[in-house]
Amino acid sequence: MTQIAFPKLLSSQIAFDIARTIRDGFDKHYRLFRETSQHAKRYFEQGAWSAAQTAARERIDFYDKRVQECVQMLEDEYEESELSDEVWRELKLHYIGMLTEHKQPELAETFFNSVCCNILHRTYFNNDYIFVRPVVSTEYIETQDPAPTYRVYYPGKDGLRHTLTRMLRNFQLDCAFADLERDVAQVEARLQQLFGSDRLEPNHQLQVLTSLFYRNKGAYLVGKGINGNREYPFVVPILHNRHGKLVLDTVLFEQQQIAVLFSFTRAYFLVDMEVPSAYVQFLRSLLPRKPRSEIYTILGLQKQGKTLFYRDYLQHLKHSSDHFESAPGIRGLVMLVFALPSFPYVFKVIKDFFPPPKETTRAQVQQKYLLVKHHDRVGRMADTLEYSNVAFPRARFSAELLAELKQFAPSLIEEDQEQIIIRHLYIERRMVPLNMWLSNAEKEGRDDLVEHAIIEYGNAIKELVAANIFPGDMLYKNFGVTRHQRVVFYDYDEIEYITDCQFRVIPQARTEEEEMSAEPWYPIGKHDVFPEQFGTFLLGNPRIRKYFMQHHADLLTAQYWQARKQRIEDGHIEDVFPYPQHLRFCKQSSSSTQPEIQHA
Repeated sequence: MTQIAFPKLLSSQIAFDIARTIRDGFDKHYRLFRETSQHAKRYFEQGAWSAAQTAARERIDFYDKRVQECVQMLEDEYEESELSDEVWRELKLHYIGMLTEHKQPELAETFFNSVCCNILHRTYFNNDYIFVRPVVSTEYIETQDPAPTYRVYYPGKDGLRHTLTRMLRNFQLDCAFADLERDVAQVEARLQQLFGSDRLEPNHQLQVLTSLFYRNKGAYLVGKGINGNREYPFVVPILHNRHGKLVLDTVLFEQQQIAVLFSFTRAYFLVDMEVPSAYVQFLRSLLPRKPRSEIYTILGLQKQGKTLFYRDYLQHLKHSSDHFESAPGIRGLVMLVFALPSFPYVFKVIKDFFPPPKETTRAQVQQKYLLVKHHDRVGRMADTLEYSNVAFPRARFSAELLAELKQFAPSLIEEDQEQIIIRHLYIERRMVPLNMWLSNAEKEGRDDLVEHAIIEYGNAIKELVAANIFPGDMLYKNFGVTRHQRVVFYDYDEIEYITDCQFRVIPQARTEEEEMSAEPWYPIGKHDVFPEQFGTFLLGNPRIRKYFMQHHADLLTAQYWQARKQRIEDGHIEDVFPYPQHLRFCKQSSSSTQPEIQHA
């Protein structure tokens, strides 16, 4: 195990000054991060949905901007000759001392790593110089804000209904409720259903996080009931109705419902957190199966999520012995995809060249993935972790996989006796490709699973459309099925904005020769799309065709796509709910003037 080499005396002024510069750079980043999260409350109160989406999108780039600012400052201030190995070692120790009373020490350590890894060669990426392992504890950090991380309410004193009313008023939303008494009564009934017939113990209480969770057009109250030694997680979505008044939309208390709300396929929440580790700990008590890395990520702290994910990955490598292999499914034209069977993620590498009919470049593919990172993923596009210079143990690669990587992505591969270095890759949650799911369901004679998958597939496309995304290549192999049996899109190299596409009806042939022609007799622009052609590629299987036409025949008409495009261009932001419609108290409570998109 690598040990930090402690110098006899921390005497380098340069090391101290650099440490302080990095600490100040992180503090600036987190101050701006919190300000954006705080503004989310005002955007929600005012119904300023476009402003909220813009803020969420811009916040994603805050971290990299502050890192680059810090790197530039250090490179301008110091000569390379001044930065000896001893200075770099001492620098880390000074930095540790500066985090003793810090409220976000784990994030500050990651920021330190980001700055140093931009300056140092990867041979320095060990615990002497960077935080390969965390050093400063995040346990029991006290808040300085007037409000603690969560509030505790005791319904036994004033009754559950009065307690719920007080709980909601404590968030001090500057917007009137349509009928708070009615909504609280419905929440009370759901919570009583959650608690069931359990006898209420003397310590019966409700714990609720102090900040609401804002995303898109909703705010979410997150809490749990505690009765004796049992805990009951719950989430209450708060929405605007079409008159601009607030309504409580439902209560989510099943773990799968809450997990889908906090899914890796959705945009990051905006949450005002002084001590983020305390929020993560609270959420872990609600979702014990969700890794801490994913919880940090869905809170908008995606760099911390990447750090924790990579630490988990390294630990998994140490405690496993299986080999990396090509991921199951149809080989793609743009990406090489491989996996470790014992690890629930896949690794995706962009090829150096793409055969026809693909007309794209590596830079364009990377831009598509960046677009998805910044866009509202509406629960239908997988989030990706992007890494550079990732080292893999050479002994865990089969000769076939290594040969494939060297053949199709030689510019990204570096190797020595011990390691394979991949200069750039994406990592995603592993899913079952939809084409394989459908094939397996048919082999098992499970028409119910085939129908479910086709309903989900159509819903996924419609929800992407609502978010102004055209998938481009809609073949089943480009969609995956999650462990919650939701269909998610994960092949981004051909996505476009709906507003950039021209949805057309195929012109009627003027002559018999035109009708029989193998080639189109009409002009086709670069962004032209003919929805009536989708069935040719998607509906060759009679069973699949039956269910598709039953549930999603409108996707084969240009009129459907044109109407949705027009609504986007008119400025409408659609409601896409992260929970089933049947759970809602009142299906007409949303601000949309169109029917909501239904979940299967």
